Amino acid sequence: MEKDQLEILLEDIRGKFDLVLEGHDVLRKDIRDTREELCEKINLVDFKVGVLNQKIDNVEAGLSQKIDAVAADLSAHRRDTEAHPSLYKVKDEG
Repeated sequence: MEKDQLEILLEDIRGKFDLVLEGHDVLRKDIRDTREELCEKINLVDFKVGVLNQKIDNVEAGLSQKIDAVAADLSAHRRDTEAHPSLYKVKDEG
């Protein structure tokens, strides 16, 4: 093989190698961009889950207070009913 043909072949190989390197650079950039986008979305979901957990905790606390209030009212009503047995009497029908 002549020197000129070898130089042409090496230049062709070098050009193809440069194309492969460019392709890798593009892929690396795409992977990096996708990773950054995914991290941002994960952070947003984490934030939303945190807000939702806080709302659930607040609802739970509110319901707990209401249940306690109903229990206290029921207990007071029961004491009042037991204090006046002649007024509130349950009849057995049988």
